[in-house]
Amino acid sequence: MAPAERIRIGLVRLTDMAPAFVAEAKGFFVAEGVEAELSIEPSWANIADKLTYRALDAAVMLPPLAFAVALGLRGAGAPLFVPLSISQNGNAFTVSPALAAAIGPGPADAASLGHRLADVVRVRGAGAARLRFAVVHAYSSHDLLLRYWLAASGLDPAEAVELVAVPPVDMVAALAAGEIDGFCAGAPWGAVATAEGVGRTILRSSAIWRNHPEKCLGVTTDWAERHPAGLAAVLRALIRAQRFCDVPANADEVALMLAAPGRMGVPAAALQASLPGAAPGGGVDVSRFFAGGAAAPRLSHAAWFLDQMARWGRFGAEVDRAAVARAVYRPDLYERAAGEPVELAVPDRLFDQP
Repeated sequence: MAPAERIRIGLVRLTDMAPAFVAEAKGFFVAEGVEAELSIEPSWANIADKLTYRALDAAVMLPPLAFAVALGLRGAGAPLFVPLSISQNGNAFTVSPALAAAIGPGPADAASLGHRLADVVRVRGAGAARLRFAVVHAYSSHDLLLRYWLAASGLDPAEAVELVAVPPVDMVAALAAGEIDGFCAGAPWGAVATAEGVGRTILRSSAIWRNHPEKCLGVTTDWAERHPAGLAAVLRALIRAQRFCDVPANADEVALMLAAPGRMGVPAAALQASLPGAAPGGGVDVSRFFAGGAAAPRLSHAAWFLDQMARWGRFGAEVDRAAVARAVYRPDLYERAAGEPVELAVPDRLFDQP
């Protein structure tokens, strides 16, 4: 028997890490001849650092962070690529009860909420302390989606509010302590804040961009070059797990896997609320993992992330965004593992074009 392909995969405690946990718990990695070590990290910064210094071979991560590591935008960086998207949707914008009251009742669509938030900012005036909103990392989909929404609502995110980075697991405590006025994070943290009475989710990320790409698998190039067969095996195992996670009848089992000791550390009910089959609402945004092309790493998605990173000054005009998109996003590897072509149709439009 051939020796198992070994890979160290980094994770952060979020519901949309489900495919990695499922592939481990259901034996999908083992069935493909893969010995996967899942390393739960306290923050996205840890993920990036460990990829850079090869303490991890891969990670379920944020696409903008994958680009940041590949481009060396934080620290030395490391060559890596994205052969698989892990999930779509799944984030929520949760604010303090005081801010929710100030925004007031009204239509819950992204445009209406954004304009009411802008009114609150203007009423506070230039002399008041800016509202402080947390995102999970400076290089995150949360940061880019929140900035996009604020800009479309008439607010300059660099001037009108203060954006800070807080690890997902610390969001609820920061909101409860009054250190932030709101946060944009993945499930289950918006639901946890709501259940604890310290926050109210006013907007789900799918209302900003329906079926937006969320997590991806980033793989270091040097590991992949040493383990080409192992890479294909890892992708097959994760795709099998993504299909499993997308079945509503499996939601109870998936939630229990995530809630197991040493994994998420929150009740299974809070996790199940954002898994496929759950009714939208209640402070959560329901993820999907494979259906509708969710697993395909589309170049159009890469282009959007890179365009927005450039828009907000993450890098300059010297970066060839089209070349970076083609180098980092690898739909060809996905197609070989999944046995189906990547759909090249234009992705769902965002709610508005600022």
